[in-house]
Amino acid sequence: MQARFEGRVAAVTGAAGALGRASAVALAAEGARLFLFDRDEEGLEATAALCPGAVTCAGDTTSAADMERAAGKALRELGPVELLAVAAGIVGPSKIAIEVDEADWDRVFAINVKGSWLAARSFIPHMRELGRGSVVLFSSTSGLQGSPVLSAYSASKGAVTLLAKSLALNHATENIRVNCVCPGTIDSPMNDRAIAASGDAAAQAARAAFQKSRHPMNRFGTPQEVAGAVLYLLSDAAGFTTGVALPVDGGRLA
Repeated sequence: MQARFEGRVAAVTGAAGALGRASAVALAAEGARLFLFDRDEEGLEATAALCPGAVTCAGDTTSAADMERAAGKALRELGPVELLAVAAGIVGPSKIAIEVDEADWDRVFAINVKGSWLAARSFIPHMRELGRGSVVLFSSTSGLQGSPVLSAYSASKGAVTLLAKSLALNHATENIRVNCVCPGTIDSPMNDRAIAASGDAAAQAARAAFQKSRHPMNRFGTPQEVAGAVLYLLSDAAGFTTGVALPVDGGRLA
């Protein structure tokens, strides 16, 4: 197997989730030295078990103190982080915008947007020290196109998309690239929960069929397919690519 990241330090937030885990495992398989962050300690350790030598840190992605503590631990135990994948995120309520509770709205934005900003703020200084780096934020097709039901999620992921573009402009002259991936519907526990919340068995079947029908390839993507896009954007092969929002969506936005 190609070892594009041999000896390079990579951090993954949301490492206990399906997309974070797939990205971490793929990075480890190509030689990266992994730092893994998530609030789910059990899931975090399960991911670490798949990434030999990984260093872990449990914490809240919405906490500046936790994220700074994580960045400090990574620096002490592995050295400066050169590669960062920010995979922590939630879907939130399936409601139109004006029916979303304030607390739910704030929680979605805190995890998806503030968490991405805090991760960038904590780890990009490592890249400045190295004189190079690459960041991938996790947006969504819903961050490129409005959603009739996942309004808070869509709004938050739209913010993540433009955060990535702004960061790309902020750091372009520092040899630090920032991009984001925009997955369509991915076969994952998060999607399973969203389908389960739609109602009884018939409603769940209808929701799943509708979601698949929105993708011309007529299937859900896999976490590994998203990880493949993440690794491309992190790699030197994407050395002249920054500020990109890359759909991984089976043609949904084509």
